[in-house]
Amino acid sequence: MKLRKTDYGTVIFHWLTVIALLAAFVSGLRIATEAPDRTWINLFDMLIPQQRVWTLHMQAAVVLIAVSIAYALYVIRAGLGRRLQMNGIRLRGLRQRGTARWGAINVLLVWIFFLTMLSLIVTGGLMYFGYSAGSDVADLHWYATWILPVFAGTHVLSQYAAGGASQLLRICRPARLVAPPPPLDAVELLKLLVEQTDANEAGSQSVPRGKDADREEAPTGGAATRPQPPGSRRPASGGGHVTVQSNPFVVAVAVAIAIMAIVVSMDRKAVESLHVRRIDSADAPTLDGDTSDPAWRSAKAFSVTTSQGGNFDGSGETKIDIRAVHDGTWAYFLFVWDDPTRSLKRLPLVKADKGWRLLHRGYETGDERDFDEDKFAVLLTTSDGISAGDSTFHSSPHPIPGAPATMTGRGLHYTEDGSYVDVWEWKATSSASGWMDDAHFGPPLEATPAQTGGLAPYRGGFAPDPGRANYAENFSVVDEPGTGANRTIRPLRLPIDPAKTTAALGQIDLDPHHGESEGARWYMTEAESVPYSPDLDRQIPNGAIVPGVVVAGVFSGDRADVRCAARWASGRWALEVARRLDTQSKYDVAIATGVFMRVAAFDHSRIQHTRHVRPIRLEVE
Repeated sequence: MKLRKTDYGTVIFHWLTVIALLAAFVSGLRIATEAPDRTWINLFDMLIPQQRVWTLHMQAAVVLIAVSIAYALYVIRAGLGRRLQMNGIRLRGLRQRGTARWGAINVLLVWIFFLTMLSLIVTGGLMYFGYSAGSDVADLHWYATWILPVFAGTHVLSQYAAGGASQLLRICRPARLVAPPPPLDAVELLKLLVEQTDANEAGSQSVPRGKDADREEAPTGGAATRPQPPGSRRPASGGGHVTVQSNPFVVAVAVAIAIMAIVVSMDRKAVESLHVRRIDSADAPTLDGDTSDPAWRSAKAFSVTTSQGGNFDGSGETKIDIRAVHDGTWAYFLFVWDDPTRSLKRLPLVKADKGWRLLHRGYETGDERDFDEDKFAVLLTTSDGISAGDSTFHSSPHPIPGAPATMTGRGLHYTEDGSYVDVWEWKATSSASGWMDDAHFGPPLEATPAQTGGLAPYRGGFAPDPGRANYAENFSVVDEPGTGANRTIRPLRLPIDPAKTTAALGQIDLDPHHGESEGARWYMTEAESVPYSPDLDRQIPNGAIVPGVVVAGVFSGDRADVRCAARWASGRWALEVARRLDTQSKYDVAIATGVFMRVAAFDHSRIQHTRHVRPIRLEVE
C-alpha cells in the first residue's frame, strides 16, 4: 500500500500549533484554578504545570499568533487554498457518503478551529491589555478553550474515517512541496503566441536538416511552460527578464520569527507607567478620604481594569483609578475603585440558644467569601517580570514539598530566591484607625503546629512585617468539657454596654451582599469591652450581635510604615495612602523609578481579589 504524505510545511506548522496549543491549554487550566468556583480543576493537578504558568501561557499565545499568520501566508503562497475551501462541491459532499462526506466534514471542522482560535486570541488579548468588560470576555475565552479538546478528538476521528490509518498518519510523513503552476501572464502569453507563429512560418519555409538540428533550434518559449520547483527561477521568453519564485515555507517562517520579535519587543516597550509628580511638602494631601485636595486635582489619573475576583455584583471586576505625588520624603497615593457595597461585617458573632454562632462561608479553609470586610492591596516589586504573579505566586494545592497543602485548593504566595516583595493591605474595618497593614511575600515560612495539623491555613511566604497591629479577631475556637470532638465558638471580649455596641453597628442587615449604613462601624474598642466571662454572657440576650474585630492600641514597628484613610460614597471607595519613599526596611521596596506596582480589590472576601496581568511601572519625578 502506498503511504500517503503531506507537504513538509503543513506538517511543521501543524505540530507547532499542537505543541503551542497544549502549552496554552494546560497553563490556562492552572490559571483558571484561581478563579472562584473552579478549584475542581485541581483534580488534574499532576497533569498541569505549577511554575511560571503565566509566562508559559503568554509565550504559547505569541507562538500561536505567529504560526497562525505564517500558515495563512504559506497556504496562499504555496497555492494550497483549495484544500481549505468550503465551496459548493464540498457542501454537496456533506449529503453524500464515504470519502466525499468526510472530506467536507474535515474542512468544516478546520474552519470551526480557525474561528475558535480567532476568538481565543482576541479575548485573550482583551484580557491581557485590560479591555475586558464584565465577565463576558473571560467567559467566552473559557468556553472557547473547551472547544479545543472536542475539536482534537473529532478531527482525529474524521481523518481516520476519511482514509483509515494511512490518512491519519500522513501528517507524520512530510513530502516535498509540489509547486503550483505559474500564474497566467497575458503579456507573456501573447509573446509566446507570436514567437510560436514566427517559428512555424520559418519552419515551413526551411528544409529539414535532421532530428539533431530540430532539437537545437527548439523555441525558447517551450522551456517557459515547464513547471519549476519552489525557490527556483526561470528565464521568461524573449530576453533577459528573470522571475524569482521564493520558497513559501521559508517566507512564512521568516514572517513568523519577525512577528514574534515585534510582539515581544512592543510588549516590553508598552508597559504603562504611573507618574509620581513632585510637589512641595506644604501641598501634601490630608489623609481623610477626601479626594478634593489640590494635589489630587493636579495629578494625572492612571486607570486599570481588574477582574477575576469574587463578588462585585457577580462580575468579579472593578476599575481602579490611581494618582500619586511625592514631596521628596513621603509618597502619597490615591486609589479610587468601584464597589457597589460598603462591606464592614468581618466574621460577626450571633448569640443563639446553644451558644455563639460565627457567621461565615469558607472561613475554616481561609477562603471566607461572604462575611468579610472590603479590602484593597498594593504590591511593589523590583522584578521586571511582565506576567502576573510568576515570581511571587505558585499555583497548585501543594506547591511546596514538605509543607502543608493549602486548605483552599489554591496556590501560595512566596519567593524562591530569598527576596521580599512589598505588600500593603487596607481593610475597611480593621484599618479604620489609620494604618494600612504592611506585609510582604518572602521565602516559605515554617508551618506552625496548627497549620501542620490542619487547624489553620498555611500561608507560604505571606506574612506581616515585624511589629504589632492594633486589631485582632474577637473569637476563639474552644473544646468544651465533655463535648468530645465538638468545637464551639466563644467571643474573646464582650461589650460593656450591649445596647451601645448594637447602636454602633448602624442599620443591621446580615445579608453579606448588602452594605452597611453611613456612620456604622463593626468593631469594638478595648475600652468598650471586657474579657469574656460566663456571667456576662448570660446577660446578653439571644439574637445579639457582637463584632468579630477588636481594636486596641496602635500599630508599631515595620508593620506601621503605611498610613491611610478611606471613605465610601455612591458606590466607590476612595483610599488615601502615605509612606516614606524609602523606609530602610529589608521587607519594603523603596518607591523609585523602575519599581513595578500591582493593585487588587476585595469585595467582602478573604482571598478572592481582582487582578490585572500587566504591571504598572512607577516613574518618580
